[in-house]
Amino acid sequence: MELFEKKIKREEGKISPLADRMRPRNIKEVVGQRHLLGAGRFITRLIDKKELISLILWGPPGTGKTTLANIIANAAGVNFVSFSAVLSGVKDIRAVIDEAKDELRLRNRRTILFVDEIHRFNKAQQDAFLHYVEDGTITLIGATTENPSFEVNAPLLSRCKVLVLEQLVSEDLKIIIKRALEDKERGIGNLNILLNEAAMDFLADYSQGDARAALNGLEASVMITQPDKDGIRIITLEAMQEAVQKMALLYDKGGEEHYNVISAFIKSMRGSDPDAALYWLARMLEAGEDPLFIVRRMVIFASEDVGNADPHAISVAIAVKDAVDFVGMPAGWIPLAQGVTYLAAAPKSNASYLAYLEALEDVKKKGALPVPLHIRNAPTGLMKKLGYGKGYKYPHNFEGAKVEQDYLPDVLKGRKYYKKKG
Repeated sequence: MELFEKKIKREEGKISPLADRMRPRNIKEVVGQRHLLGAGRFITRLIDKKELISLILWGPPGTGKTTLANIIANAAGVNFVSFSAVLSGVKDIRAVIDEAKDELRLRNRRTILFVDEIHRFNKAQQDAFLHYVEDGTITLIGATTENPSFEVNAPLLSRCKVLVLEQLVSEDLKIIIKRALEDKERGIGNLNILLNEAAMDFLADYSQGDARAALNGLEASVMITQPDKDGIRIITLEAMQEAVQKMALLYDKGGEEHYNVISAFIKSMRGSDPDAALYWLARMLEAGEDPLFIVRRMVIFASEDVGNADPHAISVAIAVKDAVDFVGMPAGWIPLAQGVTYLAAAPKSNASYLAYLEALEDVKKKGALPVPLHIRNAPTGLMKKLGYGKGYKYPHNFEGAKVEQDYLPDVLKGRKYYKKKG
């Protein structure tokens, strides 16, 4: 099937979204991904040599995964079949395989199967590809926003090369926006638009590296802006803000970015940087994270990383938990912010955390060692006759309630786990 029409039909252009109309048709039109598309880079070499290899394209939304699959297939002149893992099942896969076999047998033409959101396929669905990728019936190109190490099963992953697409930078997005403003055939260059610099900067920042979001935002701003008396649509910062309404943060509560952001939050507090910790807190709350999930991590942090360097830290963390649970959101950010800054600024000690891990290691290695007789409980006469509790020194009978005495099993005598810092 043909990937791109040589001319875009005017009637289609009127209803097709701007982002779709401006999709790059060849490698020269692609913005960004220089590590893959520069001279001598991997995808450039594939296209130049018209070679096919199964790929997993991993990257944030709007970075060009679908576009690159289209361009690779178009350059190679192969049959191209595209479907979404959200809408398709094993039955659809089998139909594609049958079509690919016919193309190869009747026309000696290979097939690229492009699977958008391949991480949505379960293990059985992914397994359905294996044999046909292996024997060359299809060349698979999968697109995913999720880490393929977790979301694509190992046998399929081993048959594909993973290419990481990078989030577009602000300057890349500005190039894309300007092209749309100037292009009179596919873009909106015939509408006499004036996009001021503040609105351009805002849109580039708002889009968070997503070209689709940038073009959708531009299109929305044009739709709500009426031409002035001279027929010029002047898009101001206010108009752009109104068009995009509210920033949609890149944050999937079930995916990798969820763990990336909470990791950054914890490490910022551990590094005693309250400013960074507040930023990551705001990122999570604005994206809709459960505040009790955040405060649970703060309670753990208070013991693991602050520990006895500031024994009040655990009390503060628990108080924040109670406060957030009591007042709820949106006001819950106030005690959360107080707790985060307290924990980040507090002195740090992981001595008790490390001490437990060392003790646990001895438990695992040496098993259930017998309790020394002198510290065993002796509730019965028989136990007393057997020596349970014999020789135990009651600390409160000694000055300062402290007395030299062994409490560890015999084979661990002298073992030091807790190494107090400071």
